[in-house]
Amino acid sequence: MHLCKSRDRSFKDHDQARSRLDRLKSYTLKSDRREQQIRNYYRTLYAACGPQHWWPARTRFEVIVGAYLTQNTSWNNVETALKRLRDAGVLSLAAIRNIPLARLESLIRPAGYFRQKASRLKTFVKFVDRQYSGSLDRVLAQPTAKLRAELLALNGVGPETADSILLYAGQHEVFVVDAYTRRILDRHGILPANSDYDEIRTLFERALSAHMNPRGQPSLAARAKDNSTVASRSSLAHEPSPISLARRSVLAQAYNDMHGLIVAAGKQYCLKSKAYCESCPLRRFLP
Repeated sequence: MHLCKSRDRSFKDHDQARSRLDRLKSYTLKSDRREQQIRNYYRTLYAACGPQHWWPARTRFEVIVGAYLTQNTSWNNVETALKRLRDAGVLSLAAIRNIPLARLESLIRPAGYFRQKASRLKTFVKFVDRQYSGSLDRVLAQPTAKLRAELLALNGVGPETADSILLYAGQHEVFVVDAYTRRILDRHGILPANSDYDEIRTLFERALSAHMNPRGQPSLAARAKDNSTVASRSSLAHEPSPISLARRSVLAQAYNDMHGLIVAAGKQYCLKSKAYCESCPLRRFLP
């Protein structure tokens, strides 16, 4: 039975199975122990689920649009909105620059909060035009810290959106923290769900960067070298795309893989309302 394809039985939410006191005790794990746990999760999820092929997109600008649209909605809704933009021939920087705001709102309506998101996409295009003469290449070539600060200064861009743009559109070495990450860390007693975003991001970056040897190659022995060595595949994995297969550093690829694997685990096992711990690949790491 494939670990990432099966969830045949329902189990009581893990949050209800142990007391808040037990979880608070487990938060006392030392920093190096937390980092080792993250590396264990990486090995286990990759071996069980294989590559998730994030971000599913054809172009870097499509990644950026998707990062805006995915705020407060499901990825299925984002895909519907992206298809409408693609079919209308407006999934490009120039097209978003020129399309009337009302028309843009109409096209992205399936993603929800369409008025806010349409306005924010226009704001992003203005940022590219004013700061970088309309060149997305110049934007994404900026140093990570500088570009992150500039993105966070834009209306509607929080840390998760900024880091998604950096990692998936720009191939910068930044880990993306989302709600699934917080939930898994909390239920496994590593960090509370309401921990500071940058505290969680730093934890993952330190943990995963530590698996590089001096030559910059992965030293996580259990990481599959190719698809044929993967025990099973996640049913949520995307098909390979130009962006998911883009050239990136070994470390950026590790951040890419880990985020996709966390999403798969969160969607299939570590649900908000109920946890299916018995069939989860990470079960053995529970406190």
